[in-house]
Amino acid sequence: MLTRTRLPSRPIKPSRRQRSVSMCGRYTLFTPVDELESRFGAVFDASLEPSYNCAPGEQLPVIPARDPDRAVEMTWGLTPSWAEERFDLINARAETVRKKRSFAEAYQSRRCLVPADGFYEWVDGGSGSKQPYRVAFEDDRPFALAGLYERWQPPEPETTQTGLDAFGGGTSGDTDSTDEPLETFTILTTEPNDLVATLHHRMAVILDPDDEQTWLTGTPEEAASLLQPYPPTAMETYPVSSRVNAAGTDGPELVEPVEDAGVDGGHHARLNR
Repeated sequence: MLTRTRLPSRPIKPSRRQRSVSMCGRYTLFTPVDELESRFGAVFDASLEPSYNCAPGEQLPVIPARDPDRAVEMTWGLTPSWAEERFDLINARAETVRKKRSFAEAYQSRRCLVPADGFYEWVDGGSGSKQPYRVAFEDDRPFALAGLYERWQPPEPETTQTGLDAFGGGTSGDTDSTDEPLETFTILTTEPNDLVATLHHRMAVILDPDDEQTWLTGTPEEAASLLQPYPPTAMETYPVSSRVNAAGTDGPELVEPVEDAGVDGGHHARLNR
């Protein structure tokens, strides 16, 4: 089994804000790069590796409104540009995204597509255990989740002592006193469709391919009209290994179906069409 190292300079410990809104907390993206480029009409990093367990705090490809012809890596867990500390907000509710200060500016002009080919939800299995389920299209085709992005500059540390280096006379220590700007993103969630409702009371906003450009460049009102549950036709859910619970654990075995662990309705499910 592969283990994946998180790319930010410090580990991401879910903050109180992050835990309180966590509704879509893991997804998959293992579609080959050439297929992603054909699907989204954007250039992806050729070195992009398959990920069967994309987790908060990792740098992942998104397609931003500022340059929809190129996918760029951003850290999952949005921090508003005005924040004095990291927020790490992994989800934003569709119903309130335009009103919340943390998301309002990004919603107006910094929307993005988050490429994925599946996401995970957890179902209470009793005795404190939770069974993970993967939600995807039956053919594992890639799709876009609705996202927002921000660029955050960490505040400069306060100077508590005056030394020679404060006047340009120092000869030791780092010359760069501030961290690099951090680009972050969040995923929007909405009410679940009939299939996902068997697992969770929320689901990630999946965009129809014909609506992706509108999400990126449409008016706020046009974008708001897209924040609906995606029709469950051609979608499926199935239980997967609890090994997906551990962030940083990766490998194709994570998306293989397993026997349900006694969870009601815990079987490979599709809606009749």
